[in-house]
Amino acid sequence: MLPTVADVLQLDAVRRGQPRVVAGADRLGNRVRWVHVAEVTDIAHLLHGGELVLTTGIALPDEPARLCAYIGELAEVGASGLMIELGRRYARSLPPALLAAAEEHGLPVVMLAHEPAFVDITESVHARILQEQMAELRASEQLHEIFTRLSVEGASTDEVVRQTAALGGHPVVLENLSHQVLAADAGPGDPAELLSAWETRSRAVRPERRTGYDEASGWLVTMVGARGEDWGRLILTCGRPPTPRETVLIERAATTLALGRLLDRHAESVERQAHGTIIARILAHSYADPQEAAARARALGVPLSGRRLLGVVLRPRAGPAPGALSGLAETAAAACKEARLAALVGVLDEDGPHARVGVLASLPARADVETVLNEVAGRVRKQSDGEVVMAAGSVVESVRDVRRSFLEAEQVADVAARGSGTRLVYRLPDLRLRGLLHLLRDDARVQTFVERELGPLLEYDAQRGSDLTRILELYLDSGRNKAVAAQRAHLSRPAFYERLRRIERVLGADLDDVESCVSLHVALLALASLRWERS
Repeated sequence: MLPTVADVLQLDAVRRGQPRVVAGADRLGNRVRWVHVAEVTDIAHLLHGGELVLTTGIALPDEPARLCAYIGELAEVGASGLMIELGRRYARSLPPALLAAAEEHGLPVVMLAHEPAFVDITESVHARILQEQMAELRASEQLHEIFTRLSVEGASTDEVVRQTAALGGHPVVLENLSHQVLAADAGPGDPAELLSAWETRSRAVRPERRTGYDEASGWLVTMVGARGEDWGRLILTCGRPPTPRETVLIERAATTLALGRLLDRHAESVERQAHGTIIARILAHSYADPQEAAARARALGVPLSGRRLLGVVLRPRAGPAPGALSGLAETAAAACKEARLAALVGVLDEDGPHARVGVLASLPARADVETVLNEVAGRVRKQSDGEVVMAAGSVVESVRDVRRSFLEAEQVADVAARGSGTRLVYRLPDLRLRGLLHLLRDDARVQTFVERELGPLLEYDAQRGSDLTRILELYLDSGRNKAVAAQRAHLSRPAFYERLRRIERVLGADLDDVESCVSLHVALLALASLRWERS
């Protein structure tokens, strides 16, 4: 961190000159990038900002207008301050015009009553600057070592956030693009206070750059993502302008989180890990050719070509306990073998919010799907300690369509886990759009869509404490029947109509346009799914 003018005044070389601040005392926090000795008035064009100018004043003009111009030019180029030695040009005080101009432009002026050695001042200040820069380099190197170790050790998201909070000495929060908290560490503070009304507060913070400081909230914010796709924001609640070290800290932590999401590996057996990797890559369309996936699966004893393929998802109804999914994956693999079902079985997104066991079943043409699935599910239920939900997607005929089958299975599992049914295997009910949006709720593209459609309205409600988002939801859920919606909102028709007009102004949308209403309704359904997930 560069020293301030106030720091410079405490240096022995400066104190020997008996310094006295005679103007701009409220700007002593200006950072000093360099010290420049100059005895000419047309020096401003040679400066780049952050310089502390030293002068005896011997060449300064007598005319007040020219003195004002001199001060104005220094302030305009961003000089951090001006030190003037008494004795050669001015005996006991500085011209009132110069001081008035300095106060007007916010430029600190320091009067040196005793003749100092300018070379001692420059050497002392420059040594301090270099010392600070070396400290920054050492701190940056330390952060690099810490976060490299975290990356190599495969630290969890919570561990990275915890380390960031400890190193920065301030609370840290990781959120997704819909401002839902993924991880947080309040340090010695109160977590409930830190996260209180988080979405409302976070929506108001929108730095212009990828990493930026918001003065109103006191937050230092940086985007988190990799391969050109952002999926969250990391926030350091420092409460004041950040130091360069804090900026390096949060950016290095964001990089570690992004790499961790890309490089995370499961902790189960080598076989389960190999199976899970193939399933995950199929779901992510990482294979350039589906035949590559088939070849890799075949090498593990699971044929995919010329077979009927089925995506199956298993998850504990109460949510996975640490390490529980690895055991469930082994149980499911054993059940498939006992039922003579060829299948890839592995844990997917083990440390993520949607961790589950994935099964890619490969069935011969004449196999009865329901019989095989019920046999496997029965064996899993007998061997499981807790209640497990098993959901299956549609049967597909090629590797290219496996992702669709898994999407259906995950959708069904999410909904079934919220219910109290006792079926061995759940299949796709009539979930339609709500189910699809629930499945895709963590997709950054869906979150971006919600923000684009509803962001202005959500921010309007957050700032004014209004309920226009609820009014819009009632209107659309009522099939755009204003009378019914007004009744459900417990409002008179004129009051309800006025709120609809306000919604149109805030969103810049026409609520009589069917396509606009469809888009807004989809965004509201997606928002409800996002909020349910974090509730």
